[in-house]
Amino acid sequence: MDASQLQNFYPFLMMALILVVFYFILIRPQKKKEKALKDMISSLKVGDEVASIGGIHGKINRVKDNLFILETGVGTTKSYVTIEKSAIARLISEGTSKESDVAPLEEAADAE
Repeated sequence: MDASQLQNFYPFLMMALILVVFYFILIRPQKKKEKALKDMISSLKVGDEVASIGGIHGKINRVKDNLFILETGVGTTKSYVTIEKSAIARLISEGTSKESDVAPLEEAADAE
């Protein structure tokens, strides 16, 4: 290879280098975050306190296929919200899943 051929190859080498840098700076950390969030969501259980991406804070009362039923409020102002698992942003605290702590959803609806 002479100098003119190297000059023609140089822009392609720079593009490849930029793509590698973008991968390690942007794409790889984002994939790690997504995997950590997915692992956290799959490990959630009844009694855990969570925050949704919409800002709703509550305790997981029930787990259905792709849904969580969150208990929000305290005392007589308790209410239940159904959200998708993908809407969970973070775990606030891990709860103790005792059957006495978790009121059945049907009883809560009858009390209203």
